[in-house]
Amino acid sequence: MRYVTTLPYETKEEEHVTIPMSDGVRLSAHIWRPTSSDQEPVPAVLEYIPYRKRDLTAVRDSVHHPYLAGHGYACVRVDLRGTGDSEGVLRDEYLEREQADAEEILAWLAEQHWCDGGTGMMGISWGAFAALQVAARRPPSLKAIAIASFTDDRHADDMHYMGGALLSDNLAEAGTMFAYGTCPPDPAVVGDRWRGMWHERLENTEPWVLEWLRHQRRDDYWRHASVCEDYASVRCPVLASSGWADGYSNAVTRLLGNLDVPRKGLIGPWSHKFPHLGEPGPAIGYLQELVRWWDHWLKGVDNGVMDGPMLLAWMQDSVPPSTSYEERPGRWVGEPDWPSPHIRPETHPLTRHTIGSAQEATAVPAEGGAAMTVRSPLSVGQFAGKWASYNAPPDLPYDQREEDGGSLVFDSEPLTEPVEILGSPSVELDLTVSEPVALVAARLSDVSPDGSATRVSYGILNLTRRDGTESPEPLEPGRRYRATIPLNGVAQSFPPGHRIRLSLSTSYWPLAWPAPKPALLGVHEHSSTLTLPVRPVNEPDEVASSPFGEPEGTPPLAMTQVTPPEERWDVKRDLIDYRSELDIVKDRGTVRFEDIGLEAGRRAHERYTAVADDFTSVGGETTWTMRFHRDDWDVRVVTSTRLTCDETDFFVDATLDAYEGDRRVFSRTWNETVPRDLL
Repeated sequence: MRYVTTLPYETKEEEHVTIPMSDGVRLSAHIWRPTSSDQEPVPAVLEYIPYRKRDLTAVRDSVHHPYLAGHGYACVRVDLRGTGDSEGVLRDEYLEREQADAEEILAWLAEQHWCDGGTGMMGISWGAFAALQVAARRPPSLKAIAIASFTDDRHADDMHYMGGALLSDNLAEAGTMFAYGTCPPDPAVVGDRWRGMWHERLENTEPWVLEWLRHQRRDDYWRHASVCEDYASVRCPVLASSGWADGYSNAVTRLLGNLDVPRKGLIGPWSHKFPHLGEPGPAIGYLQELVRWWDHWLKGVDNGVMDGPMLLAWMQDSVPPSTSYEERPGRWVGEPDWPSPHIRPETHPLTRHTIGSAQEATAVPAEGGAAMTVRSPLSVGQFAGKWASYNAPPDLPYDQREEDGGSLVFDSEPLTEPVEILGSPSVELDLTVSEPVALVAARLSDVSPDGSATRVSYGILNLTRRDGTESPEPLEPGRRYRATIPLNGVAQSFPPGHRIRLSLSTSYWPLAWPAPKPALLGVHEHSSTLTLPVRPVNEPDEVASSPFGEPEGTPPLAMTQVTPPEERWDVKRDLIDYRSELDIVKDRGTVRFEDIGLEAGRRAHERYTAVADDFTSVGGETTWTMRFHRDDWDVRVVTSTRLTCDETDFFVDATLDAYEGDRRVFSRTWNETVPRDLL
């Protein structure tokens, strides 16, 4: 990244500005704005997230907010209620109170003497969720949003559930917020009130995984703040981006296809990162694009920002399987609209494929012909990577050949010419199952001539939700059903000599929680299909080979690494007791923020276990340690959440401990049971 020190506007910053809410709670804001805005007001751009502006996101914030401020904007970074230096308690994600607070913040910004009355919202992940959800509420000052790595559907396409199946990231993200939501404010900002504010958080927090497990169907809990319920509610322009390696690769095209406002889409090869910090690369000059976006929609500059394709997407070239990549080779392609006139669905009956040698399927009698069957072991999924990749530690899927050994495998013939897809593949199955609750995981892979298999996309369906996630129904063993499994959107080029592989399994642990019992899946291949969104290779790309500038931003905040980070991703199998384990460590080490003399440390440890093929033996545990230290102020929060099950129930065991120095000052334990709802 190129760091820029000379910008069009001289800037000033205010590190802690309190914004009053209507119920008396005060939220903490960090503001960067042009010095001249005292006399010449400018538009305000809000980023609104719970991840602690004073320390844990301070370095990232220092790269992009001063950059945008230096181009003529008041950039405002606010800690959500109950996080960082804001008052109150954060009780769950995307609540009505959170969105009402955002509306009040925008109204406050519009009234400031340095703001011209126009506002925008931006962010990645939670910040993007917030911006899209608030846009649907139509606050009068909000003129445009720019969002990255988000969803418009909280139940069907978030880290909680996928195709009605429970994701392990539901537990992992709950553990993240259990830790972040119970950290104290900084006494250097809030003074002696810090301890009272901290204990209010500690005493009023419960593990969010409990609430998320209480809503296993699509109900009003998930419909709230899901913009897909009413796309017409969004009336401001939207710049939407994501990455193919991210868990949120689908919402960009859904917004392009369903919104009726000026909109642009951008999807790169990235994991869960801002595009200017994109990994795998190439990263792009995203902040320059934001300046153009804000200049047009907040300042009325006729700069052609809406010219060109509606969607720019990185068409990924074939690569060997790896758990991480520095760069993904490929090229930018442009689509004038979405759905694109360039893309045509090509449906392939599975009978046009040959069964790969990795799985010896058995033909069994069935009405209308034989079925290929599989009952997958729990080991299928150990090389699946995470639902949402952060590209650190290595968390992308590895060579799929081991996974394919426990799956039904359908291979194309070797390709005689390149094939490119852009969009969401889908699989329609004519199937039977042996149990009333079962899932199917479908994986699309690029198989090279040497046999290695790189996963391109995947999808999961809890078959009890085959007709919708609102009203699941148990399956009748032996009865034939039709079910459609959508796979994640992707842009991928398959070269000549390679094969396209579809793999089907009845487990995908630990990415997805398994059904209560192993199920035998029968697939009638004569009436089952794979549909690919094919983009003809000779289709004009409608885009320059390098449509973006080099990534740039302002120099990052001074920070010293006091203790080294640690990243670990271990797959273990014990062949004595048949215990398998995925062990993940994400330790940022301890860093010192030189400007405020504060040391902060974060360590997350996830462990997912199973024994043999006992589907009720699976368990997940996430443990977080957060520590803050300055002079004689030394505090620590340790959280642990464990999720286990039997055939009828989930069991949540959680602990929360808080320390001042070596003295534990708060402790609470939860032991809760949540019934399984056809899950």
